[in-house]
Amino acid sequence: MSVELVKEFLKENKQDIEILTFEDTSTVAKAAESLKVTPGEIAKSLLFKTKEQFVMILMAGDKRLDNRKFKGVFATKAKMPEAEEVISVTGHPVGGVCPFGLKKPIPVYLDYSLQAYTHVFPAAGEPNTAIKLTVDALQELTCGQWIDVAQ
Repeated sequence: MSVELVKEFLKENKQDIEILTFEDTSTVAKAAESLKVTPGEIAKSLLFKTKEQFVMILMAGDKRLDNRKFKGVFATKAKMPEAEEVISVTGHPVGGVCPFGLKKPIPVYLDYSLQAYTHVFPAAGEPNTAIKLTVDALQELTCGQWIDVAQ
């Protein structure tokens, strides 16, 4: 189970963070409603294929990817993988994708849009889970590099 990978990751990183479970947080709107927060506080995880590798970008839930900025950073067009590839690379299903407990190492990037918030809520491995983190803790746990790719 994907959420078990996240629990193991948190334990290995000495993080005592509760995994919140809801009926369904598979979309930004559903997650924000369940958590009673703004859509921007949902840290959505987006997986992309570049020419050489997969990359994961986390951004504020109310933002959209700017394709021109993405190409400027990664020197290629943004291409989303098929659902089967997402599971095989991350270990997490679509709707539960997160940067924790990844099946394979993937570079993680954090969009500056997250810095508008003190706390954010990324998924925790399943479409009905989330965790609450400070933006600083998210950066520390993911070793994420800050970039600007949101519209």
